[in-house]
Amino acid sequence: MGKLYLLIFLFLVIFGVLTISQAAGPIFIVMIMLLPETSTPNILLRRAQRLRKLTGDSRLKSQSEIDQKNMKPSAIVVDAIVKPIEITIKDPAIAFVNLYTAIVYGIYYSFFEVFPLVYPVYYGFSLGMIGVVFTCILIACIIGIATYCLYLWLFLIPDIKKNGLRAQESRLVPALYACFGPTIGLFIFAWTARPDVHWIAPTIGITIYGATVFVVMQCIFVYVPLSYPQYAASLFAGNDFLRSAFACGSILFGRPLFINLGVDKGTSLLGGLSTIGIFGMFVLYFQGAKLRARSKFAVG
Repeated sequence: MGKLYLLIFLFLVIFGVLTISQAAGPIFIVMIMLLPETSTPNILLRRAQRLRKLTGDSRLKSQSEIDQKNMKPSAIVVDAIVKPIEITIKDPAIAFVNLYTAIVYGIYYSFFEVFPLVYPVYYGFSLGMIGVVFTCILIACIIGIATYCLYLWLFLIPDIKKNGLRAQESRLVPALYACFGPTIGLFIFAWTARPDVHWIAPTIGITIYGATVFVVMQCIFVYVPLSYPQYAASLFAGNDFLRSAFACGSILFGRPLFINLGVDKGTSLLGGLSTIGIFGMFVLYFQGAKLRARSKFAVG
């Protein structure tokens, strides 16, 4: 039994190393080479370090160095771990963002469990053809990226150049349209995934879902650091943990959900859950300024 555990452990280690080296490793290198530094405290810290080296004046310090000079490890732990939980509980905007992204991820990953119950059963797809169906997620992401980039190029950037920065809620404008997409895509899949309807129909539903989810998530992930710049990194870490944990759990209930309720009712249930995002997005857009005004964590 001990040898079995050792083999399992070695397999996980090797699998993790391969994953890091083949996926995250190259991306990390590309980001270091091409992604510019945008963190204000980090830019000022490097500037202060260069000035100290050039002038020999050790009194030149950035604000982050001054603030962190007497910071204890316990304060760092509180700021990194406890603070995101506190903000999530006390701030309605962040609570909605975390809840919505968790639901989106949960639906996203549980949705994959329905593919083997639809395409080989209803349309006679082989295992290889089912794999090809997953490429519609890639197409959806490309559509989402193109749509969001066009919005930035044609609307947002010209507006900023002309009128300056508007309130943070202006970044949610694309999401007001895209938030309907996940619900529409899921219901299209639910109502068309049957033998008498061509397989392209439910696949279109998947593509609509994926493309609009991308746009919504981009809007949310721009809104958060603009409203909570001091806690942006911690909030992203907390959000990532919550949505990933929910997605992990959704894989466990996804297949039983579709088997017990059926593809149509199970996917319709997920579509119904996604309507939370429609309501919440409009509340966040129209009431976001009031929520931020009442929050001790937000700015502006």
